[in-house]
Amino acid sequence: MRSTDKKTKAYDFKTRDIKVLKKLLPYLLKMRVRVILATLFLIAAKFANVAVPVVLKEIVDTLDQTNLLLVLPLGLLFAYGTLRLASSLFNELRDAIFARVRYHAMHLIALGVFKHLHTLDLSFHLDRRIGGITRDIDRGTQSVSTLLSIFLFNIIPSFFEICLVIGILWLNYDIFFAGISLLTVVFYVGFTLAITTWRMKYRYQMNDMQSEANTNAVDSLINYETVKYFNQEDFEVNRYNETMIRWECNTPKKPHHSKVENSIIKNKEFSQ
Repeated sequence: MRSTDKKTKAYDFKTRDIKVLKKLLPYLLKMRVRVILATLFLIAAKFANVAVPVVLKEIVDTLDQTNLLLVLPLGLLFAYGTLRLASSLFNELRDAIFARVRYHAMHLIALGVFKHLHTLDLSFHLDRRIGGITRDIDRGTQSVSTLLSIFLFNIIPSFFEICLVIGILWLNYDIFFAGISLLTVVFYVGFTLAITTWRMKYRYQMNDMQSEANTNAVDSLINYETVKYFNQEDFEVNRYNETMIRWECNTPKKPHHSKVENSIIKNKEFSQ
């Protein structure tokens, strides 16, 4: 069994997030029509979502008036329900349109990695990292779907919605309320980025240990006859056990940090 001390660790890629996003761009351009349609549905959903509380305000203000025709609040109530339905409908249409793009990107990336593995020299394959490689391919293709969804449907739309809300507060109320909302969002984003960056090292370590454990397990099973011949069953079991113990020790840290972050965010929201 060869040493894996020189292999690339997941933690080595912590500064390459922008490069990863740039590499994903060609996969989006191959199905640009679906991406544009999904973006349009996303924008429509955000407009509907922002308009819901505005219409609700108009309903409340209208019901407070005297000598009012019944058709006006009923019309606003119908508009409120339509906007709520439109928000959910546009989000579902967005997901349905973009699903093909997501899975097509996962397919091409997995195929590219598999093709690249066959171009590597014999020394790489003699290291018997099959278990770790298969685990990394599976994790990488799944992360593509997550990354595309978060970047296109969470980060960018959230900033778009924040701009809409702050603009509405500025126009209809006062710049003071818009400023408070903006400062709250800036604090939330900064705090989230700081905590996420701090805790990511534990996720990288967990991924490395999980890949190492899979490598050891698959390597041992593939070379079962050799292990059996040299009576090394206990050595292989102990090596796998040591890796899983290190993985287990790092596992509680990430959920713990997530709970701390969520608790602080909820307390901040409750105090407003």
